[in-house]
Amino acid sequence: MSGNQFVDFKKVDKHSGVPAYLQIINQIKAKVIIGQLKKGTQLPPVRELERIFDVNINTILKALERLKVEGLVEAEQGVGYFISGDIDIDRDVVNTVENLVQRLKSKNVDLYTTLALIEEVWNNG
Repeated sequence: MSGNQFVDFKKVDKHSGVPAYLQIINQIKAKVIIGQLKKGTQLPPVRELERIFDVNINTILKALERLKVEGLVEAEQGVGYFISGDIDIDRDVVNTVENLVQRLKSKNVDLYTTLALIEEVWNNG
């Protein structure tokens, strides 16, 4: 990536029930929201993303195409994909989530329980 920037993407969870391309989209969006990927940042080459996420190249291309349609990335022929947009989330919201996560971790609540709790509150709140 340009600027020697390192972004720690995770392999997709093939058993999560969430389609792999959506997991990739969500990871990229999350990195934009927290500021690890900024406008103008070049993503790793498609073949590298294929290795990082451990999925088929068509899955990578589907995710990138969706992000292009949403205006978050753009492709430069022969060069690669770049972050071209931003996701505007109030910094207070991000801080609230960070504080919640720290508190849950301090209480030894795991990620899957946290996600289930958030989904339950979201759906019934």
